[in-house]
Amino acid sequence: MEILKTHNLKKYYGEGSTVVKALDGVNLSAQKGEFAAIVGTSGSGKSTLLHMLGGLDRATEGSVTVDGTDIFKLKDDELTIFRRRKIGFVFQSYNLVPVLNVYENIVLPIELDGEKVDHSFVNSIIATLGLESKLTNLPNQLSGGQQQRVAIARALATKPAIILADEPTGNLDSKTSLDVLGLLKVTSEKFGQTIVMITHNEELAQMAQRIIRIEDGRIAGDRNV
Repeated sequence: MEILKTHNLKKYYGEGSTVVKALDGVNLSAQKGEFAAIVGTSGSGKSTLLHMLGGLDRATEGSVTVDGTDIFKLKDDELTIFRRRKIGFVFQSYNLVPVLNVYENIVLPIELDGEKVDHSFVNSIIATLGLESKLTNLPNQLSGGQQQRVAIARALATKPAIILADEPTGNLDSKTSLDVLGLLKVTSEKFGQTIVMITHNEELAQMAQRIIRIEDGRIAGDRNV
C-alpha cells in the first residue's frame, strides 16, 4: 500500500538568473511499513525535501500525496490538523516540552487533537523503547539518547501514516546513534510504521531498507539495502 508519493516536486528560491533550484522535479514513493533513508551532501536538497513531504513548506510546483491526500490542496488550518494526525516528526533537536514529563510529552499531540489516548498502544511503544522507568522524569533529567527515544515515542503515539526523521541522531555520539536507529528500525517493523529519514551519515543509512540519494535537487540513486 502506497503511503507517500511525490510528483514532479519542485521548490525554487529567487527568480531569473539568480534562481536556486532546491528541488527540481522529484518523483518518489514509499510503501506502508517501509524504512527509507534519504542521503546527500549539505545543500543537496534533502532537508528541503523532508519539509515538503511534511507540509512544513509549500512547493513551487508538483504534488505530495500522504495516505491518499494531496497535502498542498489543503488550506493552512486543514494542513495543520492533517500534519498532527497523519505525520509524525522526529527532529535532531528533540523538541520536547521542558515543563512536561516524559509521559506527558508522549501523549501531548493526542491530547492537543482532543482524542482519547490508546493507553495499551502507548504503553507498548514505551516498553519497546525502554522508557518505563523514565515516565515521570523531565526532559532535562534525560540523556540525549533518552530524549530522542521520547521524541520517537511521541511521533508513534498518534499512529501516523508516516514518520519523517530529520537527522535524528545529529546531536548524539556514534554508539547512541546506532542504538537510536536500531530502535527506530524495530518500531518500524513492530508497528508497521512507514519511516523516511534524512541523514548525511552513510553508515546509519545502511540500517534502512532503502537508500535514496539526492544531488542538486534531483534523485540520483534509489536502491534497496
